[in-house]
Amino acid sequence: MLDYKKVNNLTGWLVAAVATLVYVLTVEQTASFWDPGEFIAVSYKLQVPHPPGAPFFLLIYRMFGFLAMGDGLQVAYWMNVGSAVFSGLTILFLFWSITLLGRKLFKIKAGEESAGQTITLMGAGIVGALVYTFSDSFWFSAVEAEVYAMSSFFTAIVIWAFLKWDVIEDPILENKWMIFIAYLVGLSIGVHLLNLVTLPALALIYYFKKYPNPNIKGGIIALLCGGLALIIINNLIIPGLPSMAGSIEIFFVNSIGLPIGSGIVFFTAVFLGSLIYAILYSIKKEKVILNTVLLSLTFVLIGYSSYALIVIRANQDPIINENNPKDIISYVSYLKREQYGYRPLLHGQYFTAKVVSQEDGAPIYVKGKDKYEIVDYNTVTKYDPSRTTILPRIYSTQERHKQIYRNKLGLSPGQEPSFGDNLYFMFTHQLGHMYWRYFMWNFSGRESDYSDAPWLGITDAFSDKFPDYIKENKAHNNYLMLPLLLGLIGFFFQAKKDPNSFYVTLGLFLMMGVVLVLYLNSPPVEPRERDYIYVGSFYAFAIWAGFGVLALAHWIGKMNKNLAIAGVMATLITFPVPVIMAFQNWDDHNRQGRYFSVDSARNFLASCEPNAILFTGGDNDTFPLWYVQAVENFRTDVRVVVLSYFDTDWYVDQMTRKAYESDPLPFSLTIENYRKGTNDVLYLYEREGLDAISAKEYLRLLRNKSDLLKLSAGSSKMTINMVPARNLILDVDIEKVYNDGLIPEGMEALMVDQMNLRVKGEYVTKGNMMLLDLITTNNWERPIYFNNTSMATIGLDLEDYVVMEGMTYRLLPVRKPQNFRAELVNTEKSYKHVMEDFAFRGMDNPDNYFDDEFRRFTSNHRSTINSIAIALLDEDEMEKAADVLKLGLARMPHEAIPYDLASGQSAPLLFEVGEEELALDIVEKMSVKSIQLLDFYARTNREYDREAMISLEMLKYFVPLLEERGYNDLAAELRKDLERFVGSSGGRGLDRR
Repeated sequence: MLDYKKVNNLTGWLVAAVATLVYVLTVEQTASFWDPGEFIAVSYKLQVPHPPGAPFFLLIYRMFGFLAMGDGLQVAYWMNVGSAVFSGLTILFLFWSITLLGRKLFKIKAGEESAGQTITLMGAGIVGALVYTFSDSFWFSAVEAEVYAMSSFFTAIVIWAFLKWDVIEDPILENKWMIFIAYLVGLSIGVHLLNLVTLPALALIYYFKKYPNPNIKGGIIALLCGGLALIIINNLIIPGLPSMAGSIEIFFVNSIGLPIGSGIVFFTAVFLGSLIYAILYSIKKEKVILNTVLLSLTFVLIGYSSYALIVIRANQDPIINENNPKDIISYVSYLKREQYGYRPLLHGQYFTAKVVSQEDGAPIYVKGKDKYEIVDYNTVTKYDPSRTTILPRIYSTQERHKQIYRNKLGLSPGQEPSFGDNLYFMFTHQLGHMYWRYFMWNFSGRESDYSDAPWLGITDAFSDKFPDYIKENKAHNNYLMLPLLLGLIGFFFQAKKDPNSFYVTLGLFLMMGVVLVLYLNSPPVEPRERDYIYVGSFYAFAIWAGFGVLALAHWIGKMNKNLAIAGVMATLITFPVPVIMAFQNWDDHNRQGRYFSVDSARNFLASCEPNAILFTGGDNDTFPLWYVQAVENFRTDVRVVVLSYFDTDWYVDQMTRKAYESDPLPFSLTIENYRKGTNDVLYLYEREGLDAISAKEYLRLLRNKSDLLKLSAGSSKMTINMVPARNLILDVDIEKVYNDGLIPEGMEALMVDQMNLRVKGEYVTKGNMMLLDLITTNNWERPIYFNNTSMATIGLDLEDYVVMEGMTYRLLPVRKPQNFRAELVNTEKSYKHVMEDFAFRGMDNPDNYFDDEFRRFTSNHRSTINSIAIALLDEDEMEKAADVLKLGLARMPHEAIPYDLASGQSAPLLFEVGEEELALDIVEKMSVKSIQLLDFYARTNREYDREAMISLEMLKYFVPLLEERGYNDLAAELRKDLERFVGSSGGRGLDRR
C-alpha cells in the first residue's frame, strides 16, 4: 500500500523542482524593463522604492543578491533567480492545495487512502500545478525580480495553510495554525497587498468547518466577516494605525507644545499596553477565541513591522528615496499612495461632469524645526450632482481619456453618457478587455505580444487567416482551449461533488479576478498590459484544472471499476495539456540572452559628458539607469533626474545632495521656495505691456517672495505666484561658452547671446520652475541633457536649443535655424558613441525573444542612427553615414528585431550612401508585412491601430521613393496595393491621422 503522506510530499517537491528548474533556465539575466530595475537597485542597497513600498521583499532579495559574491553584474541574475525560487514554491503549495481539496471531495480520512485515490490525487496535483506553472502571466512574473512572484507565494501558502487548518481536529493546534496564518498575512503586507483579497473567500472555510449545516445566510455572513478582516488590515491597521499616531503626534506637538515624537511615543505605549493587557485578560479569563484573535492581531503587526525598514532607511538619506518617508506624516502619505491620485469606487462623477466648486479640505502638514507646519490643504472637488453615479467607471478628467471614452462608447462630441454607457464600459473594457482577455490568454491562447492582442480559440489553430508577422511572433501561442476545457470540467465536477469547497474556490477566483477589477477601476488606457495583477484568479482556475483530472478518473473508474488504473489513464490523457502550454510558451518566456533593457540605459549614460545632468521621463527611461548606476556602478558621475519627480519638494531636496560621484545640483531657490504647497503651480498671467522678462530677474523675485508675483488663490488659505510673461529670457556669456569649447564644430554661426525659454502652456509646474532655475544657475558649468520622453513633457520650449549627442539631447546656446526640419547633431560625438561606446548585446540573435518593449527601444536607437546619418550626409561624410547605417543593420537585424518605422525611414539614406541592396531589402520586407497586415485588418474588420497606420504610411512613403530611384515596376505594384487599401478602408484609417 502506498504511503500517502510520503508520496504527497515527494511528488509535490518534485513538481516544484521541475517548475523551479524551468524558471531558472528561462530567467532574465539582468534587470528587465519596468519595475525590476528599480527593485533590484533598492534591494541591493536597501533603499526606498515607490509607494507603498515592499520592505520584506527588499530584505529577502538582498540576501539573494549575496549569491553574486560581490560581482555587480551577477546581482540582477540572482535576484531574478529569487523570483524563480518563490514561484517554484508557489507551485508546491498549489499542488498540496489541490490534493487537500481532492481529499475533501473523496471524503478521505487520514491513513485510509487507497492506492487508487493516492494515484488519482497525485495526477490531479501534477496536472493542475503544471498548468499554472506554464501559464502565460505567472511564468512572466516568475523570471524577473518583481514583487508578484513573492506575492503569489504568500497567496499560495496562506490558502494551503487554511486548507491544512480545515483538516485539523485538535482545537489547540487549530489556534496555532490560525496564528501562523496571521503571521503570514502580516509578512505579505511587506511584499504586496494581493494576499489580503483572499480573506473573504477563506472565511468560508472557517464557516463550513465550524457550522456543519451551512446555509446561504451563514455563507453571506462569513463572507462579510472575511471582508471585515480585509478592511481591518487594509484600512485600519496598515494606514490607520500610523494615521492615528500622526493625529495624536500633531495634537501633542502643535496644541500642547510637547517635543516632536512625544505623540508617537504616547500612542505606541498606549496601544501596546492595551494589547498586552487584553491578551493577559483573555488568558486569565480563559477566553480562547478572544485570545486567538488578539494573538493573530499581534502576529499580523509583527509581520507588518518590516515596514520599519522604510522609515529607518529613509532617514539615512539613500540615493533612491522615493517620497522620503522620514516622519509619521510623510510615512502615512507614502502608505496611502497619495501621489497617484484618487479613483472613485462606489460613487463618483462621469467624465463629462462639470466642477461645481473646489474647497479646502484637511490641512497638509510637514515636519518643521519644532512643530508640524501647515503647507497646503487638500482640495475637495465637488461635481454637478446630476452627472454623478453609483459605481462610476467612466470618470477620468484627462482629455485623452475623455476622447477614448467617447470612441469606445460611440458618443458624439457634447453627448452626455448614460448609466448604460457606464456599465457597457465596465463589462466590455474593464471586465472584458482588461480581465477576460487576460484569462483567455492563459487558458486558451494569445494572438501575439502586440499591444491589445486578442486571445485565440481552438479554430484559430487551424486557420490560415493570420499573416506571417503574427504567425512568426514568438508570443503567438495556441493551447487549443484545452486548459480552459479541463478547468471547466473540474469546475462543474467540484460544484457537484463538494459544493462547500467549490464555493471557496469560486470565491478565490472571483475575489482575485472580477472583484479586483471592480476595485482597481482602471482607466481606459494603461502604459502596458496588466495581466500579472490577476494571477491569483488564474491560480484558482488551475485548481479546477487539477479537478478536471479527478473528474476524468471518476468517470473512467465507473467503467473499469479500478480507480488506480483510472487515475493513471486520466493523468496520461490530461498531461499533454501542460506539455502543450510549455512548448507554446517557452520561446516567448525564455529571457536568456536579453540585455538591451540595461544596454539601452548604458547607451543613454554613455552619450553624456562627465559630470552631466540627464533628465528622464517615465519608468522605463529611469529604472534601468538607476540599476546600472547603483548595482553595476556604471557612469555614476551622471546625475539622473526624473522630470515628473521634480514636481515634489522631497525630490528637489535630494538633488541638493551629492549622489555617487555627482555633485549637488546648483539651485538659487531654497526650500522655502519649493517646499510642498509653495509654487506647486505658477499660472501664466501676462502683464499688459510686458512681453518678456529676464529669467534671472524672475527667479530673484520668486526667491525674495516678491508681492509683484502674487495672485489670489480663490478659496485657498495659501497664496500663489504667477509668471508675468510667456517669454523668459536667459542671457548667455557667449565668449565664455565658446572659450570653454562647448559649441560643436560647425555650429559657431548658430550661437546666440540670448535664449528664450518660452512657456508652452498656461502654467509652469514646480518641476519646470526648478528646471528653469537649474539652467539659469548652472551657467553652462555642467552639461545638461534630456532624453526623448523628457523633451516631450517639458513645459518650457527648449527644442530649438538642443543638440543631439548619441541618444541624448544636450542643451546649448545655439539656435536651430527656422525651417530646419532635421535635428541639430554633434556628428563627431554621436558617431563615436554609436561606433565605439554603445552596447547591443544579443540584439543580433534571432533566437532571443524581444517583446514589444524591446522593439520600442530598438526603434528609438534606429531613429537616432537615422538622425546621425542625415547630419553626416549634410556634412558630406558619406562613408561615415554608411558606416553608421550598416552598423545599425548589423547590430539590430530584421531577423532578430523586425524592421519598423525607423527602419523604413532609413531606406532613402541607404540609397543615398550607395547601399541599394540594403535599402531594397528593407522596402521589400516592410512592404510585404504592411500588405499582409492591412489585408488581415480588412478581412477581420479590425479598427486601424498604430501598427496599421504605420503600415499604410510606409506604403505611401515607399512608392515615390522607388519611383525616384527608378524602380518603377516595384513602385507600380505597391501603388496598386496602396490604392486597394485606401479604397477599401473608405477613409477609415486616413481619417484617424
